[in-house]
This record gives sequence, structure tokens and C-alpha cells, in this order.
Amino acid sequence: MDLKVRKLAAIIALSLIPTFLVWLPFFARIKEFWNIPLPQNGMATIVSNYDGPLYLVVAKTFYNKGAIKANYQFPLSTEYYTAHFPLFPALIRLFSTVTNYPYAMLAVTLTSSFLALYFFYKLTGSLFLTFIFSIFPARWLIVRSVGSADPLFVAEVIASLYFFKNKKYLWAGIWGGIAQFTKSPGILLFISYLTYFLLTKNYNFKKYLPILLIPLSLFLVFLTFYLTTGDFFAYFKSGDNIHLFFPPFQIFNYSAPWVGTFWIEEAIFIYLLGAVGVYKLFQKKEFEYAIFSLIFFISTIFVSHRDLIRYSLPIVPFLILAYSETLIKKEFKIALVIIIIPIYLFSLTFISQNVMPISNWSPFL
Repeated sequence: MDLKVRKLAAIIALSLIPTFLVWLPFFARIKEFWNIPLPQNGMATIVSNYDGPLYLVVAKTFYNKGAIKANYQFPLSTEYYTAHFPLFPALIRLFSTVTNYPYAMLAVTLTSSFLALYFFYKLTGSLFLTFIFSIFPARWLIVRSVGSADPLFVAEVIASLYFFKNKKYLWAGIWGGIAQFTKSPGILLFISYLTYFLLTKNYNFKKYLPILLIPLSLFLVFLTFYLTTGDFFAYFKSGDNIHLFFPPFQIFNYSAPWVGTFWIEEAIFIYLLGAVGVYKLFQKKEFEYAIFSLIFFISTIFVSHRDLIRYSLPIVPFLILAYSETLIKKEFKIALVIIIIPIYLFSLTFISQNVMPISNWSPFL
């Protein structure tokens, strides 16, 4: 078998096998694993994980207020759904021509996960680092095992930066624009590229015109909201979905709506690993990745949400690259054998509890 084909097969396996292993206890309706009680709803537990059903609502209604009110009883405003950008729901709708909407959503997530790992391998050239990225952090394994736009967004971010690094600015702009259609932080790619041009004094703006596809995509997203909801700025009226607050580090405000706990010391370690990782990227002269990671990291210190690690996922691939010399050492490989167990157990626990209550699935099918 050709070497390229073998590597591609390995990436496919890394994208599918960890997810299937996470699904297995739910699919088999195992009552208890490692003393962890599990729900007996089968794959319904997987597809009802946040924010999957919300994306299903958008896929079925495409922001139509009347259709949302008539068919879905979540205690949410119709404007709330504009926080869920249109590309992931549109792909669910496309895949639904083959299967029902919930399984179409999982199919899009699986495909997106493969793309994320594929472009990560292109970026690093290491199957071992790709293996690490396939399961670490645990929150990443979780989002690529349920209905989530995060794997799609992460794949697009890696692809855009990979092409930008290789001076293929048209492809960088295309993938950046697609990322902007997926999640609102896509605009940080555009800010990062502008910052890079200014810091490196690259003023040949004609050469970099494709990068304007990113803000153009944001305009088209808002235009979509205008055409479907009648409000160009509906996203900014979606309620408490924009979790950015001043002053920074409001994640330690236990009274904040999306924090709600003082048991949050792990956030300090997330900030520490992120800050050191960004420094390492600059030290390695990986300036394209370093500038994006720095800008994105700065945005996370203003995030007031318990799920900080999920908000940090777009820079995880570049942090793995930053720490690569440590990650390929023997001592880390030994530690990884141990860490795989809690990664798996945490994934099962999180997925089993992070479900939206849905009594009637018929509007989602």
C-alpha cells in the first residue's frame, strides 16, 4: 500500500475509533461502566448533548421564527438561534438527504473531525502528534463525539492558517471565510492576518485581498439573518450567548450566570498552558500561528463561562505544536498511557450528563 494511502487510513482511523469507543457504552445501553452510571437512552443521549438539538432546530427551520415557535418548546427566544451560525446547520440539512437529521448531524461532526485531524497532520507532519490531538484534551474528544460545530470550526481554522503559513492566501481566505460562516470567532483570523501584515511590514495589500473573504463572509451571515429574521444585527440580540465581559478573568466570578461555581481552579492551568504555549510559538518563530494564538488567547481571558476549555479549542492544535518537543518524549508517552483512562471516563461522564431534555423527537427527525 502506498505510504500516502497508509497515512490517510491512519488519520481516518484516529478520527473514527476514539469516537466509536465513546459511543459504544451508550449504543449498547450499558447500565454502568467503571462504577459510572449511564443513561439508558441509547444514541439519543449522544444526539441530545448541548448544543446539538439547537443546531437541529436551525437546520429544520433556518431561523424562521414562526416555524421555531410552532414546533419547538425550548424556553428560548427565537433570536437566540442566531448565535448558531448557518454553515453547520446547512450541512446537516444536506446530509439529511441520506439519513434523518440527528444522524446527519453526527455524520457532519465525524466528517469535520477527520478534516481537523487531516489538516493538523499537514501542519505537523507527525502521526503521533495527530494521535494526541485525536483524544486530547478530553473536551475535544467530547465535542467531536456529539453534534457540535466545534470540529468543523477547528478544521477550518487549521486549514486557513496552514495555507496562510504557506503563502497560499486565496485558500487561506476561502477557509477563513468558511470558518466565519461556522462560528463568530472566525473574525479573529482576519484580525490575526492584519496584525501579521502590519508587524512584518507587508504592505502589498493587493496580494492579500483574498483575506477580505473573511469579513465579507461575516457580512453575508448578518445578511442571512436579515433575510430570515428581518434583523441584520439579530446575532447581538441572541441573549447571553456572547460570554465576553470586562474586566478580564470574570470566569472567577462565581455568581456569573454561566459560571455558577467557585470550584474552578483548573482555569488557572488552562491560562498557564496557553500563555506558555503562545510564548513557545514565538520562540520557534512560528509567527503566523503565534499571532493567531495570542489574539485568540487574549479573547479567552474575557470569557466568563465554566466551559473555558471548549472556548480555547481553536488554539489547541497550535499549542500541541508549541509543546511538541515535550510531547514526543518517552516520559510523556508513558504518562499518556495512564491519562487515556481518565480522558475516556470523563468523556462518558460529561456526555451522560450534558443532555437537553427532549420528550418528543418527532420535530427533530
